[in-house]
Amino acid sequence: MERDNHQEGEPQGVKICDPPSESNPPADTLATSLSLLGNHMFPDPVERNDSSAANNEEPAESFISDITLEEPSLYAEPHSNQLTKLETEEMGNPECQNQPTDRGAEDTADNDQSDSGEFVVTMLAKAKLEEQGLGVKGRSSPLLEAGTEESPAYMSHREEDVTADSWRQHRKHVFVLSEAGKPIYSRYGSEEALSSTMGVMMALVSFVQSGDNIIRSVYSEEHTVVFLQKGPLVLVCVSSSRQSEQQLRGELLYVYYQIISMLTQASISRIFEHKKNYDLRRLLAGSEKILDGLLNLVDSDPSFLLAAVHCLPLASSLRDSLSQILQKAITPNLVFSILIAKNQLLTIIQEKTVIEDTRLEPADVHLLLNLIGASSAFQAGEIWTPICLPLFNPDCYFYAYISYLDPPECTVCLLLLSTDKEAFYAVAECKRKIEEAMLAQNSLSLIAKAQSYSVSQVGVSDLRHFMYKPFDVPDNFRQLTQFTSPEMEAPYSSEEEKMRLLDLYRYMHSRIHSTSRPLKLIYHVAERETLLAWVTSKFELYTCFSPLVTKSCAITAITKLLRWIKKEEDRLFIRYPPKYSTTPNPSKSSRGGKSDQQDSTDNGFLSLL
Repeated sequence: MERDNHQEGEPQGVKICDPPSESNPPADTLATSLSLLGNHMFPDPVERNDSSAANNEEPAESFISDITLEEPSLYAEPHSNQLTKLETEEMGNPECQNQPTDRGAEDTADNDQSDSGEFVVTMLAKAKLEEQGLGVKGRSSPLLEAGTEESPAYMSHREEDVTADSWRQHRKHVFVLSEAGKPIYSRYGSEEALSSTMGVMMALVSFVQSGDNIIRSVYSEEHTVVFLQKGPLVLVCVSSSRQSEQQLRGELLYVYYQIISMLTQASISRIFEHKKNYDLRRLLAGSEKILDGLLNLVDSDPSFLLAAVHCLPLASSLRDSLSQILQKAITPNLVFSILIAKNQLLTIIQEKTVIEDTRLEPADVHLLLNLIGASSAFQAGEIWTPICLPLFNPDCYFYAYISYLDPPECTVCLLLLSTDKEAFYAVAECKRKIEEAMLAQNSLSLIAKAQSYSVSQVGVSDLRHFMYKPFDVPDNFRQLTQFTSPEMEAPYSSEEEKMRLLDLYRYMHSRIHSTSRPLKLIYHVAERETLLAWVTSKFELYTCFSPLVTKSCAITAITKLLRWIKKEEDRLFIRYPPKYSTTPNPSKSSRGGKSDQQDSTDNGFLSLL
């Protein structure tokens, strides 16, 4: 029987390699800074640990078997009173920042008006789009409306009193600030009201950096504080959930990627090189709802946890038919054609020479889905907007054509990505051809009938829910990572119960992927259910059973489940994604050619914000 701490194999206490000196202050100063942060964030101040350099964790038990039988309680042991983990690293730029190729444009932007330079950039971009007749046809920008047409609940988050207990009791806070301590984003409460709190966070980061270390996380009895520094941006998560540090850092990465998708990494680096205390909220104004929506999805959608895309179950003949329709409607410099229904992937086709160089990652698809779902304004008509895919190339833009094919229901969305900013009308013609072909084949009505499946269809007794992620898909090196799971049904119908089940899955995931002691198979008895997680070279599987299921019965049930998935895999997954060729080598422009290596003077996305 094993009872494991919140973080396995990680020493408790403050760990600083160099002894106290002028460049590396003693731990007392750090404790004072932590107390300041505790006064800002927690109802009770973070207590100072006099023996901060001590390692209080008992040696881990020897690993006996891949199967670990665990206690019914998910959170068996509380955190230590205070744990601050510092990871010693070589200081300097942690990433190689790509430098823009067009220096002339940068010199123009750095002229006289240092304060309003980016505003001028925005106005130039807006004027250029208006001159070209691009943007949203017939109405204002959806991204601008995403920030202005706010629901009362959304407004209440922004106006929330940051000194109230209700603000402190939120499950998870996310903050984004610059290296100069300037607030950029807060999930709850206004950035202005939290400027002092973010200043304390930046003081902690700077203090640790002065000793040639990087602060990674801080643990209190009820909260975990995770820090992530990416270039000139510092992201902080304060969580009362029992997610692992690795999972929380992954969520912060998604927030960073969403910001990059709007501004590009090169533009942000250039802005802060020019002016370190620049207020990035000028360029992100109106995008708060996009970031809020992303964090809501991260909390409720397991695709972020599994780093995979959820496909809508569809007859393979219909999916192949849709792929062929997209494959025939192409134009030069069209790189990806994506069809989405009910916020799930229907099919995707890719330019074959592009994917010879790189692949589309699930995180980029998640960002696209979040952008589309951020505002109902995308349902108005045809949208043409620049968008950066951070994992594909963080320094340049694609140009996205977004249009719903089934108004007014607006459940089927077509997304076409081109490397040519002038290709709006050519891409719109592709959409017209797709509409005509789908109308001729009655595809929209067939898609409308497609539904996710119930766990009862699997035919395994006592199975309540599962998540399955295959690794042995054809053409795996260029294949988009996918997963499948049924609808959550009773007893997981309420939002509270859904979140509780997802928390259990997160716990199992953190154990399976533990950096200190990874496991292959876990059998976990919780208070109201029994779970079994299993990872092999061919798949990753998480299952939930009724509470009285034994280990042997669970393994027998999983065997039946795997047979059912194998039988239905053509319906559940995109097995053979089609490819096409439109240009001799469009990958050169998409991977950083001069024509698409955008600087801030040509950032049409800024005008949409």
